Amino acid sequence: MEIGIKGTKQIKVEEKDTAVTYGSGDLRVFATPAMIALMENTAMNAVSDYLEEGEATVGTEINVKHLSATPVGGTVTCEAELSEKDGRLLVFTVRAFDNKWLIGEGIHKRFIVKTEKFLSKAYDKLK
Repeated sequence: MEIGIKGTKQIKVEEKDTAVTYGSGDLRVFATPAMIALMENTAMNAVSDYLEEGEATVGTEINVKHLSATPVGGTVTCEAELSEKDGRLLVFTVRAFDNKWLIGEGIHKRFIVKTEKFLSKAYDKLK
């Protein structure tokens, strides 16, 4: 897995993506939690082909700014670039654009885990 790996994902903003639907605001515009989910998904998919069998990545930290509102019907394109790698820690630079300009930017960290071990530890909390 090399620094500089990039991923891109584009969506059209729908009602399900709005601040009203997420409960994070009162307006029918692209919600900050929806933007964050798009950023995480784009980063996750950018490196998925480079993982070994039985591995996955999990989000551990995100620090982003939501800079501009995007209305329902607008298109949002997200870019994630692997900017640092330290063992199993992956650091991505993430940016989102709508039809006009940059709407969000920041840093997202993910960690490579062994799927079975990770899930076993998580579900042990229910015992």
